Amino acid sequence: MNTRRYLREIRRPLLVLLAALAVLAATIAAQDRLKTMPGYDQYTRMSKEITGAVRPGSLSVTWKDPLTFEYTRDNKIYRFDVTKKAATEVGPAPEQAGGGMRGAGARGQGGAPERGRQVASATSPDGKLKAFYRDRNLWMSDAAGANEVALTTDGNEKDRIKYGTASWVYGEELGQTTAMWWSPDSTKLAYFRFDEKQVDDYYLQLDQTKLYSRIDTEAYPKAGRPNPVVDLFVYDPAARKSVKVDVRDGKPFDNAVVGHYVYRIAWSPDGTELLFNRTNRRQNILEVVAANPSTGACRVIIREEWPTGWVENSPGMTFLKDGKRFIWESERNGWKNFYLYDLSGKLINPITAHTSFEAGSLVKVDEDAKLIFYTARDGDNHLKMQIHRVGLDGRGDVRLTDPAFTHSVGSCMARAGGGRGGPGGAGAGSCGISPDNKYFVDVYQTHKTPPATRLVDSTGKVVAELASSDLTKFNQLGLKRAELFTYKAADGKTTLYGMIRFPSNFDPSKKYPALASVYGGPASAATSESFVQPNALTEYGFLVLSLDSRAAPGMGKRTLDSIYLKLGQVEMDDMAEGVKALWSRPYFDKERVGIYGTSYGGYSSLMCVLRHPDVFRAGVASSSPTAWYHYDSIYTERYMWIPEENKEGYEAGNAMTYADKLNGRLLIYYGTADNNVHPTNSMQLIAALRKAGKSFEVQVGPDAGHSGVSADRMMEFFIENLVINKPTAVPPVRH
Repeated sequence: MNTRRYLREIRRPLLVLLAALAVLAATIAAQDRLKTMPGYDQYTRMSKEITGAVRPGSLSVTWKDPLTFEYTRDNKIYRFDVTKKAATEVGPAPEQAGGGMRGAGARGQGGAPERGRQVASATSPDGKLKAFYRDRNLWMSDAAGANEVALTTDGNEKDRIKYGTASWVYGEELGQTTAMWWSPDSTKLAYFRFDEKQVDDYYLQLDQTKLYSRIDTEAYPKAGRPNPVVDLFVYDPAARKSVKVDVRDGKPFDNAVVGHYVYRIAWSPDGTELLFNRTNRRQNILEVVAANPSTGACRVIIREEWPTGWVENSPGMTFLKDGKRFIWESERNGWKNFYLYDLSGKLINPITAHTSFEAGSLVKVDEDAKLIFYTARDGDNHLKMQIHRVGLDGRGDVRLTDPAFTHSVGSCMARAGGGRGGPGGAGAGSCGISPDNKYFVDVYQTHKTPPATRLVDSTGKVVAELASSDLTKFNQLGLKRAELFTYKAADGKTTLYGMIRFPSNFDPSKKYPALASVYGGPASAATSESFVQPNALTEYGFLVLSLDSRAAPGMGKRTLDSIYLKLGQVEMDDMAEGVKALWSRPYFDKERVGIYGTSYGGYSSLMCVLRHPDVFRAGVASSSPTAWYHYDSIYTERYMWIPEENKEGYEAGNAMTYADKLNGRLLIYYGTADNNVHPTNSMQLIAALRKAGKSFEVQVGPDAGHSGVSADRMMEFFIENLVINKPTAVPPVRH
């Protein structure tokens, strides 16, 4: 349940997936009963039309020189002359290369490794040697595979030792997709060693749809249980020996030591030191460390602490051209900012020093001009990203964009491997800022204003409008724009944002049921100021809601502190307040509100139905953790610490605690092959609900992994329980 991977503020794949499923459902066989239910015909007709209803006016440009850039529009290439403020057609756009699946769906298919795993080999930069994992040990050969030699020999299943790979939780929660790292000059190889002898195994039954099933055994540390012991080694092929890195400065492996977790390994740009991040088990202390590959001795470059919560475990670290200085992201003052450091650990100067809004991401670093362009959350609300320019010395910070919109500019930052940003430079044709920094191409929009693109100069003055969105089909279909609304969190003070999407045939004189599409995990956002596309599920006759909580990013670290040690309480209470804020609207039927989500979204759905039965009358919980005792150590303890020292928090976030409080309708879905949120979660919930004498529904995904119930089955459930069989009122609940 890696929140970084799933749901940063600019990435909401869960919502995208559900929207895609909603459209896809129109092209495949629907659930038997769904075809006869209210709204099905309208949905079937409109879902086919909604696709492509908006022709967006967002352009991606390639600067050819300081006064000329090119872009593609309508399958044609155009060249824009800044001096003339005019575009001319250059010719047809080249056909795109064959597609295929991208992203998470392509894991394990010759690209990225499967979820929680690492690549099995690494070829040296000079192309001469190959390191590879085999039978829990690390091996080396020439690039063609000949002359194999074992670098380690004591890796074995009996002692639960392994080299050149990582414990599953390191792949899932710390982003370790490799466990071996060549130095830039190919003379050294760093690699992981894991001792999992104290880690409990989880047994998962696979292939249950085949004649014979099989067991998948995984060393899976759950909250409060023993973690794997991690170590780093560096092998010298010329000397044929390995050196152990002193990742814990000679201290024993325990919960308090900074070095309980060791990850994000990368060589320094000049290859003289091995860099890595390390934290204590509680993850409220982070150190960036440099190791001497010849001796294994370590020194601390940066130390971050946040005693009232958790520390971001992989802040951005972008090296400048000299390979010594770097730009560091930090929330040390309660707000994300950028700082200029060198590898000695010296703070050269703060680059930004905001104390009421957060910096976003670097867009361009021009060392020759000593300028940085970056995004920041200082629009007229924190959802609207702005473009800033500031000196590398932190002077002359200026906002260049209109705070009434959210803005994006093609990134000029080079992508680099190894988990740490390389020197700033032009990206592959995507940089939106001119080579001389005098102009940039700005895509601007709001949740209700579709994207448009314009050319802006270095003072923020608009030079030319380049493209706008075409809403002809959108308007012909009668599609409605989303509405952003505000409400107070359960603390009565924090202002939060929610969003409503309406059906195309919306009639304000009628009353509508509503569905909340949620995730809700730490540092994940539900709302956005990017233009909101229509959601086909509304065509069944529902309002579709998105609801933020104090878990959402962009409001500062101290706001996030409110959920610390309290997962399953604060977020759910806040989202309930978002729904209550709509109760007074004449078209909103407060007795007919459903909620759905997958993974943490399934947990949010479940806990909202259980904690707030007067607000949420039906829920679909897919692949949901049901108690934090069941989930992995790294993710859970980052936000909840260990059960022994936060019993109250764990019990308050335990769905089984509320099983006897279930009042509304509930559909539980899980995949039998889910190696992330194990079937144990749903099984224990089912047992608790049965013991409490509660009625509920279960849908199982045979041999399915971490997944969600089909959109058709979900809508069949909601229509039956919120439209055909209307629920009765429930007294308010106090917490």
